[in-house]
Amino acid sequence: MNWDDLRIIAAVRDEGTYAGAGARLRIDETTVGRRLARIERALGLRLFEAADGLRKPTRQCEAVLAHVQAMSNHVAEIGRVGQGVAGPSGRFRIAATNGVAEEILAPRAGRLLADHPGLTLQFLTSSENVKFSRWQADFAIRLRKPDKGDFTIAKLGEFSLYLFEPKARSEADSVVCAYPDELGPIPETQFLKARGFFERARFISDNIRVIKALIRSHQALGVLPDYYCTDLLADRRLEATPLARRRDVWLLVQNHLKRDVAARIVIDWVRDCFQELSKG
Repeated sequence: MNWDDLRIIAAVRDEGTYAGAGARLRIDETTVGRRLARIERALGLRLFEAADGLRKPTRQCEAVLAHVQAMSNHVAEIGRVGQGVAGPSGRFRIAATNGVAEEILAPRAGRLLADHPGLTLQFLTSSENVKFSRWQADFAIRLRKPDKGDFTIAKLGEFSLYLFEPKARSEADSVVCAYPDELGPIPETQFLKARGFFERARFISDNIRVIKALIRSHQALGVLPDYYCTDLLADRRLEATPLARRRDVWLLVQNHLKRDVAARIVIDWVRDCFQELSKG
């Protein structure tokens, strides 16, 4: 068993197929399957199961991947030894919504990276949740608490929510902005349904940036989190009504990173970002 073989396990996990892993590692699909079979024989266990056209890691594979990830971090640290980089080092993937990444994390990332030259951050921004169980990210910031999972969950804080309406238009004349059906459980959607707005929504988006753009045109109503609407609260052509219900924010951490020194620095930084937000 060697490091190149272990990288194949991680690549199959991330890509979900032998072909995808091969393209990522620049080897052919047959080689991926052959070397993976060799690892399984050496370990005496099955690493992946086929389901819905994808290769999904088994429970035993998840345990192996925890060690592979730790080794990957050490490889990155070894590579920096010759560069004379002081302090903890590592590359960490943070999954978050576009709004959280743009408004909360990115403006404060420069300070972290300046203080810790050995750290590298990769932001995975999407309105959809990454498959954390498939190790597509090291940390994830979720606006809904996961029901279960083999990772550590901690509450980061809460957001206030506001309904914005144009003062010059009646509710009947305003375009209603809403989120897609799959986001039905979130407080924003629940409020719109309770008020009878959701049923007549004619602008649907899972991106708060585009919803905000329409609300700013003073022709639409919709719900936005407080961290993303400071300028709208000062707009005299809009009426802002705080919602009674708030939105929780959760941090998910892969279990094997809890004792990693570099990972702890990133975790503490994320917590500080949200604490600054609440104080502001």
